[in-house]
Amino acid sequence: MLNTVHRKSPLLRAGALAVPQVTRENRHDGSFVLRSAEFLQPYHRRIGEWLIEWAHKTPDAIFIAERDADNACYAWREISYSQAYDKVRRVGQALLDLNLPVGGAIVALSDNSVNLALLSLAAMHVGKPIAIVSSAYSRVATDHSKLHAMLDQLAPALIYAEDGEVYRRAIEGYPESCEVVYTRNVGSGALSFTELETCVLTDAVERAFRAVTPQTPARLLLTSGSTGKPKVVVNTHDMLCANQQMIAQCWRFIDRAQPVVLDWLPWSHTFGANHNFNLILRNGGTLYIDDGRPVPGLIERTVRNLKDVRPTLFFNVPKGYDALLPLLEKDEEAAAALFERVEMLFFAAAALPQKTAERVQTLALTVRDEPVFFTTEWGATETSPVITSAHFRTSDSRNVGVPVPGVELKFVPCQDKLEMRVRGPSVFTTYRDDPDRTRAAFDEEGFYCIGDAGRLADPSDPNSGVIFDGRVAEDFKLTTGTWVSVGTLRVRAVSELTPYVQDAVVTGHDRDEVGLLLFPSAALRALAGENAATWSGDQLACCPEVRTALTHALTQLGAGLGSSQRPTRAVLLSTPPSLELGEITDKGYLNQRAVLTLRASEVERLYSDDLAVIRAG
Repeated sequence: MLNTVHRKSPLLRAGALAVPQVTRENRHDGSFVLRSAEFLQPYHRRIGEWLIEWAHKTPDAIFIAERDADNACYAWREISYSQAYDKVRRVGQALLDLNLPVGGAIVALSDNSVNLALLSLAAMHVGKPIAIVSSAYSRVATDHSKLHAMLDQLAPALIYAEDGEVYRRAIEGYPESCEVVYTRNVGSGALSFTELETCVLTDAVERAFRAVTPQTPARLLLTSGSTGKPKVVVNTHDMLCANQQMIAQCWRFIDRAQPVVLDWLPWSHTFGANHNFNLILRNGGTLYIDDGRPVPGLIERTVRNLKDVRPTLFFNVPKGYDALLPLLEKDEEAAAALFERVEMLFFAAAALPQKTAERVQTLALTVRDEPVFFTTEWGATETSPVITSAHFRTSDSRNVGVPVPGVELKFVPCQDKLEMRVRGPSVFTTYRDDPDRTRAAFDEEGFYCIGDAGRLADPSDPNSGVIFDGRVAEDFKLTTGTWVSVGTLRVRAVSELTPYVQDAVVTGHDRDEVGLLLFPSAALRALAGENAATWSGDQLACCPEVRTALTHALTQLGAGLGSSQRPTRAVLLSTPPSLELGEITDKGYLNQRAVLTLRASEVERLYSDDLAVIRAG
């Protein structure tokens, strides 16, 4: 039995978290606006100022680290703040010396790494935007046409990738000419990252840094493109710095926390880049890049890394917790490594099933005397990203908190829901080179129409928090005219069908009944027997043990509910969601619309008399 040290949560101390102070303004048209009564305090106006501050305050503290693949012991390669600042300026000098086209972006195609962090900070330091494209489009995809279309939108002045051997085909297939940089397997015609980080410094770097203004573009982030051509969101230095100040005024402990974080979340998304990376940098923390992922065969690396790092803050998506929990429940040392000194657990990017939240807290109490502070925020790429923060204790995993200081959150009646819209200094002003979609994104008052719905946890108390109520565009009507709340139903379905499904897609548009497309889990295949690992969805559905378990769960899911929240049938899918086809993001979030479109034949079969369809009792 592991001898763990039980402790209380440090966030139970007075003043660690802000007390919500929210005002409500009611409008004559039935809409209303929530605002924090706390004013947004002054903040830095350039990303580079954070690095400069910590390079002087704590020069020897570790800023960022990664596993060193070239080390026989697979040890951590660690970079201090002073080392990072020196390398960032030298890489910045190299970018200036290359005389890159004005307005062109520095584009990276590979996964998180120390060198990518240095390149990103160097680009922003000298006034050039960094754009990171999910590696799936070049490393996983066999057809690079979608990647090349994205590059056309970004107009790269320089393309970076970690390994020339892995990424060369995707890059050389791009018809436009630009500088190319690799860290390993450089080859002819490309630059080595070593050349960049050993460049001789001149005062041109300082001049370039001083020329950066709050409105200078810092990051260019691509939206998922699930509804067509991706949009390029321009995030300025001011947006990103303002948002970190908003977070700090909610998490008052963060200014003095100097957090230690183990994180895999990709910097091609706002959660990993603008939220986590910037939070660590702003607060003088240490980031250990996790080479694990929430999938079989890689999640074990995360467990190993947890034992090394023992983080003080931990960020993940719901699928990450789902993948991690079974391993932690079997490994007391790993559970202690996560929970023993962590000050806060955090989830975002998708709704968390209530059962998952309860499993996390139950496991945490085997290590600590008090429940761990497990929280979330809500936001978007266009809001850089935080709009609301649950900086208070809540037992409802759907509660995304209250508006952060400096942000206004408007609720507008839409269908049978309240559509949320947002305005504030952390909200974007433009999609790059796309004036039509920029205009369409804002209402007449300048609020960004985010497309999500929400409602107050307590209609009489705006401090109670906002309950996330799904995507307005995902909802549909049954033939009875009843609206189906897809987001709410999906989370409840996944929770009720745990541990037998990985995820679910809700169906029923213009039909009489709600149905589910289910992605089977390893637990469901185990229920069918040792030979079921490669069975199709239909084979699994015809297994008596599987059929009995899912029929019971489906019946329980709809017990006592109306038709709009009661799935009557389900089909097990044979293949997992495809990252390359856009059915799932590399954060693990399922794209409902893409799955319904690509698997239209399965939807048709779901509403047929096919024997493999599972029906509620």
